[in-house]
Amino acid sequence: MKRYQWTVLLVAWLGWGFDVFAMLLFNYVAPNCVPTLLGLPIGSPEAKSATLFWTGLMTSILLIGWAMGGVAFGPIADRIGRTKTLLITMNIYALGTAAGALAPNIWVLALLRWVASLGIGGEWAAGAAMVAEVVPEKWRIESGALLYTAAPAGLFLATYVNWQISGVWLTAQPELAWRYVFLCALLPAIATLFIRHWISEPERWQQAVKQTSPARIPELFTPKLLPATRSGLLMAMVVVLTVWSCSAFTPIVATGLAQVAAQAQNLDRTATLSLVEDWKALANNYFNWGGLVGALLTAPIAKYIGRKFLFQAYFTLSIVSLLATFGMDLPPQLRLALYFPVGVGTFGIFASFGYYLTELFPTRLRTTGAGFCYNAGRVIAAAGPFAVGAIAAQGTDTLQSALATLTWVSVLPFLGLCCMPWVIETKAQGLRD
Repeated sequence: MKRYQWTVLLVAWLGWGFDVFAMLLFNYVAPNCVPTLLGLPIGSPEAKSATLFWTGLMTSILLIGWAMGGVAFGPIADRIGRTKTLLITMNIYALGTAAGALAPNIWVLALLRWVASLGIGGEWAAGAAMVAEVVPEKWRIESGALLYTAAPAGLFLATYVNWQISGVWLTAQPELAWRYVFLCALLPAIATLFIRHWISEPERWQQAVKQTSPARIPELFTPKLLPATRSGLLMAMVVVLTVWSCSAFTPIVATGLAQVAAQAQNLDRTATLSLVEDWKALANNYFNWGGLVGALLTAPIAKYIGRKFLFQAYFTLSIVSLLATFGMDLPPQLRLALYFPVGVGTFGIFASFGYYLTELFPTRLRTTGAGFCYNAGRVIAAAGPFAVGAIAAQGTDTLQSALATLTWVSVLPFLGLCCMPWVIETKAQGLRD
């Protein structure tokens, strides 16, 4: 590819990586953040139960705002351009997340979480469409898969930032550390100061916007486009509901496993807190590496075998890995290691949407259609994390309640397999004009 095409891919990669970084910071700090804002002692049974409930609720708030932002900014990107929309949404999610550092109570944090989620939802479609329209057709699938490697990179960055601040610098001050973690979300806002000088709007979009009327969401439900909309929406809904129902509680599961190990070793409070941060980082790194490997594998599978086979294979792996990780009686270290195959199946499949959803719709409706499919299902998906958190919070043993509830998440990829008759195969087609 040419140098400018690599630059566009890099810019979209940064936008998506910082997007994931900002969206997941709360999950890392929730065990300390929620009790602090509610006035509960960190580590107490009341704090653990409240953390489960509020993690589910905050994740659901995120998904609802994500859906609203994704649906709203899709037509905006089709009207004003991919680059402008990318920069606007990056600043929204960066500033909204960083402002959480100043939250005086849990309700203000929830409001800021929703504001940030509008930008998080709007960024993806603009970046994915920009890459699809600029890179050469022969490398479009590989570019889409590479674009999604930004998600594991964002998770690695979030894991490192939380570990460095909460696990190294401010281990003895968990009531304060989480605020500094949120401040790190200013990084993407700083990056936009440079990004705006690097890229322009795709020529393909500039030609399309001159020749056609503005995009409208109702067009996605015309007889011509309804099958494509249904196919993209079903796949995105299943994947989003699955990954968010399990990944949002990864830090909580890791915290519970670390506390079990700490009790077995008779560790004091400070050593226990340090072990908890280490195990949270370990669990998320297993999940991230699995997602990275899974994202890269989508390219050859989709290109040489097909998109439908790709979805079937990843859903099957998700079912098996979720049942094994959360449903079997395993040692803590082995349970953490199994987050790797969970990441491959549930997280890696997201890479396919960078090219699959953009293939379903013509240029003038590309971000409108891709954004709608990728995000609209999050309104329904928002019920998943809330239900998991609310159910798990009812148990007296936080860890066992979470594991038992998460075992049932395996039903979701099974439903995805049942949706295969409505999935459109796009293996042999290029981008539609």
